[in-house]
Amino acid sequence: MTGAALALLGLLAGPGTWQAGENAIYNGRRNEIAVRPPRLTAEVRLDGELSEPVWGQAALLTGFSQYRPVDGLAADDSTEVLVWYSEHEIHFGIRAFEQHGAVNATLADRDRIAADDYVMILLDTFNDRRRALAFLVNPYGVQGDGVLAEGSSGKSSDDSVDSSPDFVFDSRGHITPWGYEIEIRIPFKSIRYQAGHVQTWGINIVRQVQHSGHLQTWTPARRGRASFLAQSGTLDALTDLRRGLVLDVNPVSTARADGAAAHAGGWDYDADRPEAGVNLRWGVTANLTMNGTVNPDFSQIESDVSQLSYDPRQALFFAEKRPFFLEASENFATPNSLIYTRRIAAPVAAAKFTGKASGFDVGLLSAVDDDAASMTGDHPVYNLLRLRRDIGTSSTAGIVYTDRVEGDRSNRVAAADARLVFGGLYSVQLQAGASFTHGNGRTEDWRPIFTLNASRRGRRFGLTTLFEGTHDEFRAASGFVTRTGIVHANVRPSVTVYGESGAFVESSTTSLTLDGTWLYDRFMNGAPADDQKLHLANTLSLRGGWRVSGTLILESFKYPAELYRDYWVDTGTDTVPYTGIDRITNYDAMVNLTSPQFSTFSTSALIIFGRDENFFEWAPAWIALTSASALWRPTDRLRLDARYALQGYWRTDWSGVGVRHIPRLKLEYQVSRPVFVRLVGEYDMDFQDDLRDASRTERPVLYCQAGPTACRRSLGYRRGRFRTDALFSYQPTPGTVFFAGYGASMGADDTFSPGSLRRSADGFFLKLSYLFRM
Repeated sequence: MTGAALALLGLLAGPGTWQAGENAIYNGRRNEIAVRPPRLTAEVRLDGELSEPVWGQAALLTGFSQYRPVDGLAADDSTEVLVWYSEHEIHFGIRAFEQHGAVNATLADRDRIAADDYVMILLDTFNDRRRALAFLVNPYGVQGDGVLAEGSSGKSSDDSVDSSPDFVFDSRGHITPWGYEIEIRIPFKSIRYQAGHVQTWGINIVRQVQHSGHLQTWTPARRGRASFLAQSGTLDALTDLRRGLVLDVNPVSTARADGAAAHAGGWDYDADRPEAGVNLRWGVTANLTMNGTVNPDFSQIESDVSQLSYDPRQALFFAEKRPFFLEASENFATPNSLIYTRRIAAPVAAAKFTGKASGFDVGLLSAVDDDAASMTGDHPVYNLLRLRRDIGTSSTAGIVYTDRVEGDRSNRVAAADARLVFGGLYSVQLQAGASFTHGNGRTEDWRPIFTLNASRRGRRFGLTTLFEGTHDEFRAASGFVTRTGIVHANVRPSVTVYGESGAFVESSTTSLTLDGTWLYDRFMNGAPADDQKLHLANTLSLRGGWRVSGTLILESFKYPAELYRDYWVDTGTDTVPYTGIDRITNYDAMVNLTSPQFSTFSTSALIIFGRDENFFEWAPAWIALTSASALWRPTDRLRLDARYALQGYWRTDWSGVGVRHIPRLKLEYQVSRPVFVRLVGEYDMDFQDDLRDASRTERPVLYCQAGPTACRRSLGYRRGRFRTDALFSYQPTPGTVFFAGYGASMGADDTFSPGSLRRSADGFFLKLSYLFRM
């Protein structure tokens, strides 16, 4: 768009808007992506109105392209982004024009704007094309933020943002007759960047348009590339940036009272004295930061959503949510999740050092855990080290070392990894490591873990391959490994076809997955795969933001004898060891539907049904697995998030062996930008039948942990569990908070009736903290 056209738009838009003046224009579709923003001295009022004269001198970024679902096309919606910087901060002004549909916007809590229209600024402050800070703002100025770090966790490529970290920045916005307008101010004090008088930063701007489901980028980025960040533009000749002293002091005070049934009847509360703690953040240099915490509190964290276990051999993963561990968490990301900070259960104190220097990403964390998390009565001590070195334009190599020491027990893990990106389309991720464990009078020598992940990210043809293995005795006391003692291989070719502009089917991707899993020793002995899978899938992106996929599943699972060591069968005259059939063949279908983000409603559903293995009794079964969610926003302040999960197994005679229902409801009301109230309720209904030898004799199954002389019948059960959480939150900025909350657990045996639920535990808590920025 020319300067004259912008001036005309400014006149048509009405008063209170900026008009084109001395703006240097950078059109992304013309590949004008090397930007020289002006360094200006000006005071601006952050009100979301781009009316001050300074905006007429800012650099203007325009000419956006469509990125998803179809790349390479001109964006249907016009977007202009203004940028300039001063001594202590960088400023962005955004005008997002919307002529094709309504603007989606709510007064949401921080990081809860995924269903809204929004603009995201990606700042690669080290210009390494591997990591960028993400600043998201919706039309009302509500913030989201995080980090986009490519390849740090073993993925072949990643253009999604980890929203865990929080940055202190300012934003305001409002809806206009022609779209929406946003003003953003990011203090240099809040971020890390290179050392040096003159700098170059990477930049890209991403716009989400909800009425069409389109994602648009300022640079003409292509999806079939191994790196998204490598396709960014630059902010050149940034001069004399000043942070000043970076010292954040965040004192925290908490009080809680936990309730439980009293021995003499009634209900008692154990109210502890208020506790005090403190969090510290020191910007040692522009690119290195030291964090510390003493007696941290995590009471504001919402309880984990219950998960369904589809394979009892695999551990369930719960994401880290605690603020201290989330800051700069990308510096600790590794393939195979060899660093998993939730292993540190209740730290007494912790410190970490993060940043980037001389091409190295650095992460060092040490923590002393509470002795309640110890088997020996000692305080477990954790040390976690992650180093990663940039190689070439997009490749990296790194090492990781972790240890956990608890009295005379210890576990140490060391590994090296590399991610090699070449040809623009290809990437290879490698990792090799081992663990050394000592304790309980036993020492396990170094036990290996390895990963090889290679991919081709073509626009039409793609291919991913994976080969990984973990020794039976590999232990990662500071990490998370889903399953040990296996070797796993996977090959997935895919073909994508794109529709014409305006077509009903915007893109169609067909993929074939071949997957095999071996027990570690069987692989080393050349045996065929224990678990064999073939999946044929097709995913359609439809006009208007709809997405639908279908998958045909053919699988064969070998009898996992290790799961049934304590199972025996009552023959009526004797007790004999349980022996399952050698293999079970599965035939399933999966359907997944995702709606657009309508102005007040959105939904998604996943359904799997067919003939599958019944892990309760190791026999064929009919299954139904369902996961559905719906988000309703009747006003711009109220949101209702409903989720439902079903896991059902029925024997071939249609008798139920195991059925679980988990409905969950979350109600949120945003009183104002910093104030919200939240109410969460989750009901877990779990049924299991009396177990029997369903694949062979139909006789009852016994559980004999100490051999056939000490057995008990594997009887079924029916139980309900209800958990509710209520929270009042005042959080004007990250670190400054007031929380008041209540949580309760209720349960009932042998019934699903809500009226039979009885309170089993509850608790109240208060938290007050304030962020002092020096």
